[in-house]
Amino acid sequence: MSKKLTLAGRRIAITRAREQASELAEKLEALGAEPVELPLIKISKEISKQNLADTMIELGNYDWMIFTSANGVRFFFEQFFVLFGDIRALGLIRFACIGEGTAREIEAFHLKVECQPKIATGEAIAEALIDTGSLDSAKVLVITGNLNRDTVVTKLEEARAIVDQLQVYKTEQNDLSEDASTADYRKHGADAMLFASSSAVQSYADQGSALKLATGAKIPLLGSIGPLTSETMLTSGMALAFEAKKPSLDSLITALVKKLG
Repeated sequence: MSKKLTLAGRRIAITRAREQASELAEKLEALGAEPVELPLIKISKEISKQNLADTMIELGNYDWMIFTSANGVRFFFEQFFVLFGDIRALGLIRFACIGEGTAREIEAFHLKVECQPKIATGEAIAEALIDTGSLDSAKVLVITGNLNRDTVVTKLEEARAIVDQLQVYKTEQNDLSEDASTADYRKHGADAMLFASSSAVQSYADQGSALKLATGAKIPLLGSIGPLTSETMLTSGMALAFEAKKPSLDSLITALVKKLG
C-alpha cells in the first residue's frame, strides 16, 4: 500500500457543519479514506444591527481585535466590506486569534496576526495578550459566535482592558433524522468519527435515536480535536478513543492514522 494511502478503505465520519466539511474531507480522501458527512451542526450569520452600528462607529479606536474562530473572520469581513470599500478603514488595529485555520482566514486579507498562542484555547489567547503588556486601558474587540465562553472577556477585563464583543454568527444543532448521509451511516457505520467542536459533540449526544446503528454496522472509534472537545465528550458519557496533540485538522488526522494503525 502506498504510504500516502494510510487510510485506504476506511470510512471516517465527519461531524463538522456542511459548509466546513470539505477541507477535512479532502484531506481524508487524499489518504484513501471514504468520508461520511454527518453535519451535526449548522452555522449561519447572526448580527445585531444595533451592536454592529455601535461597533463600526468605534472601529478606529480599538487597539486589538480578537477572532476566536475562522467563522468569525468570514462573517465579520463579509459584513465589513458591505459597509466599507477599503481595508484601511480598520485603522491601526492589531489582530489576535485562536487556531491555525483562523490565522489563515485573517492572513488571506493580507493582514498580520500579531498574537496567536500555540494552544488554541480562550485561556491561552487571553494570557498571550496579557503577556504583550499592551492591555492596560486598551480597547479590545472580541468577535464571537453565540456559544463562545466568557473566558477571554473575563481575563482581559481583569487585566484592565476595555472589552467589547460583537456576535457575528450562530451555531445550532442540525436535525439529522431525515438526512441521506445519516441513513448510510446507520446502515454501515464507520471506522472512526471525528469531532472538531463541543457543539458537535452535544448535538451527537442529543440525537442518539437518529444515529442509532443497525445490527452489524461498524461501531466507530471517537476522536477529538482537543481538550475542550474531549471534556465535553467524556461529560456526555462518550468513549474517547484518541485526541489530537494540538487543535488542528492535520493533528487530528495524524492521531486518527496512528489509532487505526
